[in-house]
Amino acid sequence: MAPRKRPETQKTPEVVVRPKSKRNRSPRELEPEAKKLCVKGPGTACACCFNNSAIWGSHAGGWSGGSSRRFDSGCLWAGLASLRVSASCSSIVRALHQHKLGRATWPSLQQGLQQSFLHSLASYRIFQKAAPFDRRATSLAWHPAHPSTVAVGSKGGDIMLWNFGIKDKPTFIKGIGAGGSITGLKFNPLNTNQFFTSSMEGTTRLQDFKGNTLRVFATSDTCNIWFCSLDVSVKSRVVVTGDNVGHVILLNMDGRELWNLRMHKKKVTHVALNPCCDWFLATASVDQTVKIWDLRQVRGKSSFLYSLPHRHPVNAAHFSPDGAQLLTTDQKSEIRVYSASQWDCPPSLIPHPHRHFQHLTPIKATWHPRYNLIVVGRYPDPNFKSCTPHELRTIDVFDGSSGKMMYQLYDPESSGIMSLNEFNPMGDTLASVMGECISGWSSPPYFPRFSTG
Repeated sequence: MAPRKRPETQKTPEVVVRPKSKRNRSPRELEPEAKKLCVKGPGTACACCFNNSAIWGSHAGGWSGGSSRRFDSGCLWAGLASLRVSASCSSIVRALHQHKLGRATWPSLQQGLQQSFLHSLASYRIFQKAAPFDRRATSLAWHPAHPSTVAVGSKGGDIMLWNFGIKDKPTFIKGIGAGGSITGLKFNPLNTNQFFTSSMEGTTRLQDFKGNTLRVFATSDTCNIWFCSLDVSVKSRVVVTGDNVGHVILLNMDGRELWNLRMHKKKVTHVALNPCCDWFLATASVDQTVKIWDLRQVRGKSSFLYSLPHRHPVNAAHFSPDGAQLLTTDQKSEIRVYSASQWDCPPSLIPHPHRHFQHLTPIKATWHPRYNLIVVGRYPDPNFKSCTPHELRTIDVFDGSSGKMMYQLYDPESSGIMSLNEFNPMGDTLASVMGECISGWSSPPYFPRFSTG
């Protein structure tokens, strides 16, 4: 197959520093292509201990012109090749032993574990599926203490608590219907039988598993203003929430407001506290910026540490589990990875089709909790540079360091757009949202099968 043309080089915006149509084919028709896709595997490993290993076919761009790093996320159509790990890392037990003896570095050991996980993705299948809502799902969160339990919110304000590991019927909390969309969902780290929600109803609140409201942290008292995002810090015991007109509110766990400032010109689509330095806040907005703040020094809208301009509105900004990187997803075709140690350096750019559509839950890339991997749903775009004919709506897995496509998950019976995809805290089960449906992916042995409404 002739190589694809690389994306044209585009200049990356400067970082501002302060203060210094063949989509309707049936699953049966798509099955031959799906089988080809299911055997695609990792691209070139980037750790030194894998330089001599055989690789699975992939198509990835290298360095583009200019100072930004840019990678090609085209589909992997090269087929299956054997995956061999170098002799020094061929056994995880051996690698651990070598590390204990001081003969293997931690990065090479981590890369070996990551490569083993990528190899296991070939066996991942949807083992459970549910469609409990009458409107599309809009948010999801894994329980921090029970790795088989996930909470999912819908556009109608409904919330489902689903334990993949038991056959009991999921807990269902009925919403208000139109206008009640759940925009943010987080379990309470101080009491995991409770969870926080932000919603278009105009509140950010704390609820229990029975649906009772325990505390209202923020309310707009008007139908023209609603809350679009939230995050929680267990160490500092604060709640942060953003609204549709650019305000960000910081509160303590008792509900006392610490400050309420307009930090963006337009809707704040995402707020995220750094997991290692929880005074470090990232806010994303449709005003095409992501801003970094020090909560200890916030005095007004101009007191940000960094402003990271984007070419399009931004759906999400996620810190990596170690807090060292920031992953952003725009509303068109670009995923970025910023280094927390060098905010003023150009980011890694990963071209990827995930354009915005009014009646589609915004696509947001997320981190794997244990490996330097990025997970994101694909919305094929015929105008995208590396688009291929009859491209499938896959779940794409990228290497967070190199930006290379490592794997694509696809189920011919669930061929819609997977807007939200997130691994559980153990990193072995993936929850995906497609319209009104929620799916659980895992490798054998699966959790016990059961069906829900």
